[in-house]
Amino acid sequence: MSQLQVESAFEVLVRARALEKQGRSVIHLEIGEPDFPTPAHIIDAGKRALDEGYTKYGPTAGLSELRESIARYVSRTRGITAVPESVCVVPGAKPIMFFTMMALLDAGAEVIYPDPGFPIYESMIRFTGATPVPIPLVESRGFSFDLELFRSKLSDRTRMVILNSPHNPTGGTIPAADMVELAAMLRDRDVIVLSDEIYSRLCYDGTPVSIASFDGMQDKTIILDGFSKTYSMTGWRLGYGVMPLWLADAVNTLMVNSNSCTASFTQRAGIAALEGPQDCVDQMAAEFRRRRDAVCAGLNTIPGFRCPLPSGAFYAFVNIEGTGISSKELADYLLNEAGVACLNGGAFGAHGDGYIRFSYANSLPNLLEAVERIRKVSTRWSQPA
Repeated sequence: MSQLQVESAFEVLVRARALEKQGRSVIHLEIGEPDFPTPAHIIDAGKRALDEGYTKYGPTAGLSELRESIARYVSRTRGITAVPESVCVVPGAKPIMFFTMMALLDAGAEVIYPDPGFPIYESMIRFTGATPVPIPLVESRGFSFDLELFRSKLSDRTRMVILNSPHNPTGGTIPAADMVELAAMLRDRDVIVLSDEIYSRLCYDGTPVSIASFDGMQDKTIILDGFSKTYSMTGWRLGYGVMPLWLADAVNTLMVNSNSCTASFTQRAGIAALEGPQDCVDQMAAEFRRRRDAVCAGLNTIPGFRCPLPSGAFYAFVNIEGTGISSKELADYLLNEAGVACLNGGAFGAHGDGYIRFSYANSLPNLLEAVERIRKVSTRWSQPA
């Protein structure tokens, strides 16, 4: 158990809520959760499912209708041919990380993953006894891998590579040309790719490329996706993985030993999400783009801040080395003194030190107010002592 880490966003949220109970005003830019309501047609489908009796156990792998819908959706959006039997429906996206790593990794295995990156990657790698091999994401490359460094870290012990594009916490995406190179490096190796594509519909510069779409890669790729970010369904706990059939069998075995099944009525809502109107997703993405442009422009006016424009997700990953303050100390200071909850980039890995992550999944007025609050307290580091 000592190998497992926690997710810092939830820790900071608890601290921020404690300040609010004391009467303090806090703007929440720490949690990665869309502030939009779940679209009405999805809620209606969930309610209807309850009335229709979808309150009992369902198949461990997921309702056949949802698996068929997911297979069609993934085939269409990734340019591959996915079959329902390759789909595992789980309560949220994290179980796909948990189950696939439990099934594939043990002592002696090495896992390449992005640093900074989602904290659960390293947590689960260590939990299985495998060795984490972090690859720093390079700001000058839009927070994509240095490909030569990546190549040098591959070894006969590499069993898994984790990709995340669009990326948390940086908002970066892996360019198509880089994905071609990565596929070429991995195609003939005894390695499986965990491709975390949870932000695939929140991309501002074209459509992100899935490594599964390249020749020879679908049979060695786990596509991780879900409904939380795309459809603002974080509390519904509905995610899925699309993977080789032999691995789907193992994941379903772990699923039946832990959760039995995913709630049936949420799966019916998931069908409505995939099969229903998509204008809600487009509108949400357009609003995130508007917020991104405004908050990044504002943060770039803060002394000591440098905020690259993210190409996906809903995070601004700000270089704060110019302040002369450590990212952990500054994140704590902004919470306690400015009432702005944000995350220390170091919580996402050693190469996140010197950065602060701000989630712009909040209203535009709140985002602009947060920038002004930060500006007011920036006198601590922007004026001579």
